[in-house]
Amino acid sequence: MEFHASAQTCLTWSGDCLVIGLTEASLPLTGPLADLNTQVSGLLQELIDETEFTGKDGSTAVIRVGGTVKKLGIVGLGSADDLSLEGIRRAAAAAARMAKKEKCTTLGLSLPTYQNDPAQTAQAAVEGATLALHQDKRFKSEDKDNGKVVLEAIHLLDLAGQEAGITTAQAVCEGVILARELTSAPANVVTPAVLAQTAQEIAAAHGMDCEILEREQCEALGMGAYLGVALASDLPPKFIHLTYRPAGSPSRKLAIVGKGLTFDSGGLNIKGPGSGIEMMKIDMGGAAAVLGAAKAIGQLKPNAEVHFISAAVENMISGKAMRPGDILTASNGKTIEVNNTDAEGRLTLADALVFAEKLDVDAIVDLATLTGACIVALGDDIAGLFTEDDDLANALSTAAATAGEKFWRLPMEAKYFEGLKSIVADMKNTGPRPGGSITAALFLKQFVEKTPWVHLDVAGPVWTEKESGYNNPGGTGFGVRTLVEWVKAQD
Repeated sequence: MEFHASAQTCLTWSGDCLVIGLTEASLPLTGPLADLNTQVSGLLQELIDETEFTGKDGSTAVIRVGGTVKKLGIVGLGSADDLSLEGIRRAAAAAARMAKKEKCTTLGLSLPTYQNDPAQTAQAAVEGATLALHQDKRFKSEDKDNGKVVLEAIHLLDLAGQEAGITTAQAVCEGVILARELTSAPANVVTPAVLAQTAQEIAAAHGMDCEILEREQCEALGMGAYLGVALASDLPPKFIHLTYRPAGSPSRKLAIVGKGLTFDSGGLNIKGPGSGIEMMKIDMGGAAAVLGAAKAIGQLKPNAEVHFISAAVENMISGKAMRPGDILTASNGKTIEVNNTDAEGRLTLADALVFAEKLDVDAIVDLATLTGACIVALGDDIAGLFTEDDDLANALSTAAATAGEKFWRLPMEAKYFEGLKSIVADMKNTGPRPGGSITAALFLKQFVEKTPWVHLDVAGPVWTEKESGYNNPGGTGFGVRTLVEWVKAQD
């Protein structure tokens, strides 16, 4: 797929399919849109009338016009006052899907400029179209698109000179697609070793450093919580530490930690019928986002130094498995009574957070498909954000708003930690059912002493069962775009 930042307009472009983004304020047609309607012999107005098109967000319609433009499409952007980068992404996605369905090889895309910022407009449009057109068919025995007409080029009209925005979007999309494909792949394909290999490949491609700690090295560092989860698996754990360093002095040092459970059986507290155990391949969605962000950041080369960390492992069942009631000692010396082996992700993150803080970074962000409780609270589209640092919360929220990913800040209610207290150890790994995502965050807090830290519970948004906007069924790559925006903002 090629993208072109074009000086042409909707009045001068020629090709297979021209798609116009219309806000509610665009109707009735005036100015260049009225001129376009005249140019296509009134077919634009006819299309609007016949479909009762009002510019509603997400609405689409298409008509054959012939001439220098074969087909003309329209996509609704909603209220002009509410136009956002996310609206641009979704409109570009709808346009790309329309052009593909109509078997067009070229698409001319005419969208309004967001807040007089053509660079961000171009970036958002490329992200939306690229991600909508991505299809993961690695495990299909037949490529159903083989021999079919393929959309080859998208021309971004009235956006001449915005090649930098296109380049940024392409780097970001490469990271999102990597995260999607890691998350969607089954656990017999993406193992801890494969996650480690992926990190090494990113390092080699983008001049980064990569350290993979084996079991013995983790033992030497006292990572008893992480290694407790690893006991039952025949696959060795792999502790991933990938580092991006800028060419000059770093503006800041950051750590991004991702939960890397390549499969979660629940351990001896095995997941029961109807638990969705077959979907537990997605329990490394946090690690996937971390590696996807690393791939994008390696290309964009911001000024911050970034450490990408994941304690990759499987949670399985065998005679070697950790048992309910066992006590594990984390690398900061704190002891944990395991009262539920299916609350294993926080055990791996505990040692990963201790490791991250020892790097003397300015801030730590962790992402984890940590709790079903967060899905109950926020649904499938919104991730939970937990921190006691308002500045970090605001920075992540700003990055997420730009990236088009939804987070909601939830409280770190200190009183709830009472439910994690143990008679025989410093804490238990789970508390009462109420407030389960909050107690999980409070558990993780015990492993960060002084560094500003935010926990992102992404259990809901890393996977979708149906097409929506620029997401297709499967892994979504959620979190990558927010992480990249956050790191870029440190320059």
